[in-house]
Amino acid sequence: MVTLTVSDGDLDVLRQQLGRPLRGVRAVMHRCLDGHPTVVETEPRLPDGTPFPTLYYLTCPRAMAAASTLESLGVMNEMSARLTEDDALAAGYRLAHEDYLGRRERIEHVEEIEGVSAGGMPERVKCLHVLVAHSLAVGRGVNPLGDETLGRMAQLEEKPWTSATCAWRPE
Repeated sequence: MVTLTVSDGDLDVLRQQLGRPLRGVRAVMHRCLDGHPTVVETEPRLPDGTPFPTLYYLTCPRAMAAASTLESLGVMNEMSARLTEDDALAAGYRLAHEDYLGRRERIEHVEEIEGVSAGGMPERVKCLHVLVAHSLAVGRGVNPLGDETLGRMAQLEEKPWTSATCAWRPE
């Protein structure tokens, strides 16, 4: 569910989730089943003028922890290796990169980050959080490695995560 305006309550929750001041929050792009924000869309250029290539930002602490667990298990290296071996996967990941760029460009053209998406796209995997955020924001079927990561997050032995089973609660 996309909320094109961000409520004061959303902003309070996001500050709690991130533990820092917010920068360039544009919209809530995904919520867990209980309604708290999971992914925000950020401005391509932050209020201070800094170019910001990360359009979709994962905010839910439980989801971030699950993605971090997978990163610590070497999933990024495994996925990056598969991109060099699997032409269909690489083609799908390139399309995800192009989707990301197109969505950001429709918001604002920022010359300094033109052609730069996030998460290592299109040639490697350097951040599972970004790939998960992309998949949650735009829906499954766009980012194959984001979709795969979501599946793996749901299968973790300790603290598995899905938006339907997330147990994070604001203070």
